[in-house]
Formats: sequence, structure tokens, C-alpha cells
Amino acid sequence: MTRDSAPISVNAVLAELFTAAADTCRDRSPLTGRLLDDAADDLRRGGVTARIMAGSERDREGTVPGLRFAGAVHRLVLEGRAQGLAKHYPTVGGSPHLPTLWQDALPALEEHADLLRQRVQATVVQTNEPGRSAPLYGGLLVAAQEAAKAAGRSVPFCVRLLEIGASGGLNLRPHHVGYRLEDRVLGDEDSLLVLDPEWTGRPPADLGHRLRVVGRAGCDLNPVDVSTEDGRLHLSSFVWADQLERWRRLRDALDLAATDPVRVDRSAGPEWLAQRLARVERDVLTVVWHSVVWQYVSPADRAMGRAVLADAAAKATPTTPLALLVFEPRRVDGPDAEYRFELLLKLWPAGISLNLGHGEGHGTPFTWDVTRWE
Repeated sequence: MTRDSAPISVNAVLAELFTAAADTCRDRSPLTGRLLDDAADDLRRGGVTARIMAGSERDREGTVPGLRFAGAVHRLVLEGRAQGLAKHYPTVGGSPHLPTLWQDALPALEEHADLLRQRVQATVVQTNEPGRSAPLYGGLLVAAQEAAKAAGRSVPFCVRLLEIGASGGLNLRPHHVGYRLEDRVLGDEDSLLVLDPEWTGRPPADLGHRLRVVGRAGCDLNPVDVSTEDGRLHLSSFVWADQLERWRRLRDALDLAATDPVRVDRSAGPEWLAQRLARVERDVLTVVWHSVVWQYVSPADRAMGRAVLADAAAKATPTTPLALLVFEPRRVDGPDAEYRFELLLKLWPAGISLNLGHGEGHGTPFTWDVTRWE
């Protein structure tokens, strides 16, 4: 490979990552899928997208450079910096016309190439999807009740929730959200955020018991301050612009966050978790939680986090139980070897290990289908 040909080859690899990202959202967000397909073609030609992605050509797949690009472009639209492109974006009142999307995007990309490059390099994908509170809520009910049964208690445990990769902390208030079922609303029926969880089946728990959260904390490498306009724009930019239901859900979650602030500490996770788990609370179930964040965690931090959790699990007692509750993509065996998002629960010292079910990456819809977590 010659020096002159190297950048073209690197851009070709990056273009494949853009195409892969387009494939993941094409059916659910035609706008984002088409933008990334066109940007991939532009990368291969060495067009403006190559200038925007300069410095990010060797980013690994897990950092999803295509979605960072799409988020940066969406933010331009939300800020009113791309009037010609805005007509395609429903989040600002537009209606997508895919055949002309790229030609209308080009002037904004050319004008703001430097700003877009800065944002792509400085940001990580943080959907902080509030819809994930729905499976989390059901999983917490199961955890609190199963831990109580194992301890011989008739009343479910109160919960202390510790979230790794909490972003803006939007999923740290599951007890303040309403969850609309056919005949009732679970949780807080007067909440600013009422979700339709779209459940098939029900969690294996008594839904009549109210979830009691007595503590919550979160950490993130890049925490988002959702009390600021910058933070709100940052999270909003990662919502696919033609998914208005998700957009409205996020706006409601941000409004709820304004009434119930939760601090998110800046930390990679393992040391923060060790400090939090060192403080044991009697008659409280401590739940370590993360959702769609594992792919962004370094192998070293994954190993350290597992070691911290194993140490705490070994010290758990019936009156100071510990749980791990995660909603993450897992590879499904089969000819296509696809991934699906599964809700997994472990309880110590009860020795309970359950796969509670599976759903869409944004938390809804979700199917409760309890099996052992091997």
C-alpha cells in the first residue's frame, strides 16, 4: 500500500462501519439509514464526509462512528444551523424526502465541516433511552421480591440503585415513572413520563407491590448535565429524527429530570463501584445496573468491574443482598448469529440467575420469558 493510497483504504474501512450502522437502523429510521448510506458513499469518494471524519478513521466498531456523525448532523438541525436540511427532519417539523436528502445535506456539511469534525471526535453515543426504564422497573420488582423470599421476608426489599454508564441519569428514577398496562398504571400514574411498555407477558412478580427506591447513584465517563441546554441538545441529537415517539418520550424524561435531579459522577466505573459497594446498607437490596453500555467499556474495565462485583457478591448476606440487573445485546445462536437485547438478573447470596426476557434496544416492546441465565 502506497502512502497516497492509505487514506483511501482507511476511509473505505470507515465507510463499511457507516454502512453497518445504517443496516441497524434502516427499517426503524429510514432517514438515518439513508443519511449514513449516502455518507458512506461520500467517504469512499473522499468527499466532505472524509474531512468531517478526519482523525476518526481508525475508530473501532464499538464506538459507532456512523451514529456519532448522524448525531452531530442532527444537532446542527436542532440548533437551526442547517435550514435547507431541516425540512427533512420531523423533530423540527420537517418531512423526509430521501431522494433529495443528501443534496440538501451537502451545503450544511460543507459550511460546518470543522464544527462537525470537532463534535464527532469529542462525543460518544449516549442514547440514555428512557424506554429502558420499563424492563428495568419490572426487573427491579422481581429482584426485590425474590431477594425477600430467599431471606424469608414477607415484604419486598427497598432498593438502592447503582448505574454504570448512566449518561444523563434518565433511568435512575424508575419509581417516578408511570407504566401503562391495559387496566392500570404501575409506578407513578401522575408522572410527567408515562410509558407504554408494550409488554408481552408479565414479570414474575406481584405487580401490586410498589417499588421503593431509597438510594440511587450513577457514573459515566462522559456524564451529561441534563439541567443545561447543551446537555439536553446532546441527548436529543442521538434520537433518530423520524422516531417522534422516542423524541416525545425523551422530552418528557428531561422534564421529569428537572423536577428530580440525580447526580452522575465522572468515572470509568470499577473504582466508583468499589467505593459505593463498600458501604453496606442493612435491609436494602443493592442493585448494580447497566443498559446498552457494555460495548463501550474497555476490556480492562470490564475485567475490573467483574472482580469488584464478585468481591461484593461474596460478602452479601440475606439482610444485605446484592443484585446485578443488565439490559444488553447478546449473540443469539443460529445461522444468522444475530444479537438481541436481554434482561438478565443475578441475586446474591440467594444464588438466583435468571434471563427475564428480551426486547428492542430502546426498551419497548419487551417480552417476558423467564429462563435460567447460564
